[in-house]
Amino acid sequence: MKFIILFAMLFAATLARPDAQILTLDSEVGPSSYRFASETSDGNKHTSEGHLENVGTEHESLAVRGSYSWVDEKTGEQFTVNYVADESGYHPSGAHLPVA
Repeated sequence: MKFIILFAMLFAATLARPDAQILTLDSEVGPSSYRFASETSDGNKHTSEGHLENVGTEHESLAVRGSYSWVDEKTGEQFTVNYVADESGYHPSGAHLPVA
């Protein structure tokens, strides 16, 4: 069930801009893992893959690694965020993000 919800959210994010065309959309969803990649005509890209950890226990969780990028409409500059999301939270990194 977690994978279906996550996949639906990722797919909706890809379709968020009605003026952009989907150039590539690739996904593979299994019982304990998934892989997703998309690219749109406006320069947006998103890749993500995740898997269940501690399967069958009360500490079962989803571990995700991915990245997304977009092109700023005003400057034409491309921004990329790499991230890991797991039981310890969401951890993004990117050259344009502040570091604590």
